Amino acid sequence: MRIGITCYPVAGGSGIVATELGHKLAERGHQVHFISYALPFRLDRFQPNLFFHGVETTAYPLFKHPPYTLALATKMAEVACENELEILHVHYAIPHATCAFLAKQLVTCKKPKIITTLHGTDITLVGSDPSYFDITKFSIEASDGITAVSKYLADETIEIFEIDRKIRVIHNFFDDRRFSPQTDQCCKRHVFAKPTEFIISHLSNFRPVKRTLDVIAVFDRIQKELPAKLMLIGEGPDAILARRQVKKRGLKDKVTFLGNQDRVEAILPLSDLFLLPSEDESFGLAALEALACGVPVIGTTNTGLVEVVSHGIDGFLFPVGDTAAMAEAAIGLLADREQLNRFKAEAASLALQRFNADKIIDEYERYYEEVLHG
Repeated sequence: MRIGITCYPVAGGSGIVATELGHKLAERGHQVHFISYALPFRLDRFQPNLFFHGVETTAYPLFKHPPYTLALATKMAEVACENELEILHVHYAIPHATCAFLAKQLVTCKKPKIITTLHGTDITLVGSDPSYFDITKFSIEASDGITAVSKYLADETIEIFEIDRKIRVIHNFFDDRRFSPQTDQCCKRHVFAKPTEFIISHLSNFRPVKRTLDVIAVFDRIQKELPAKLMLIGEGPDAILARRQVKKRGLKDKVTFLGNQDRVEAILPLSDLFLLPSEDESFGLAALEALACGVPVIGTTNTGLVEVVSHGIDGFLFPVGDTAAMAEAAIGLLADREQLNRFKAEAASLALQRFNADKIIDEYERYYEEVLHG
């Protein structure tokens, strides 16, 4: 198949999944064309069958902001015709599904099918904003196929937008060649902690929805009972608040801010526990990558994490904001070495069984065929 993929080219779950999907499809012999304003995150190596088409915008005095969406739609149409694309697979409804719809009207060649994958904030934050509601609903319904990364997100979309269309749930995935409990590719543990100390980690874009201050609150309770260090991976608007909170609680010597990292698979396996107490998670790719590295996860109920973390088996889930319960569970798990090792083994095993790349790519290929020939 000849497939065009558009995603946000920044560090984040949707961009990572879109890029990894492109890599895997190209490995299977499909021709994959990425169309975006910058090289997508993790699209950092040459690969046969994989191409990138940059979108350029022109500054014009009448425009406060360059009209990227129009330039993107034009480029999508151009790439579709030049390469006889069969599918435009867009990640995020706004603006990418809208641009794909415009591109489909522009093409003078055979019109490609549009598949929109919903990732979360395009529905729960952007799409539910009254000023974007109608265009989001239209763009979703105008797609030839719709997927969501979790049943939780699919149900939210149907409820919020009253979508009278079937949404196929295709979960996120991980590359088991990169993410595993094996530590031969890892940093040295002693760089972050003493042999007697546990390592707790958190990875996110540090937006308010991730509740990074809850991570610090949970860790503070843990370190008062057990020797431990905290690794915070990522950057974002709440990073400065996190630094202030760490200083306020006197934890500066026990917390390491690592910023954005290209190879989190070299860091996560060092952890004994991963914290993701988010207010909302459509799926929780960071949690999955931690589980794949054999790291139990503590997260939140009533989010997409219920489809990723098996409570009491490879982690624990609690109501949003219940940092006391999260800390109590963490302390109990870390203090029981036998149980901790069991959770670690289950984490890696269940992740590989349920979310390995080959399984999920098979699902995408089947869905592509359904949309093309259905």
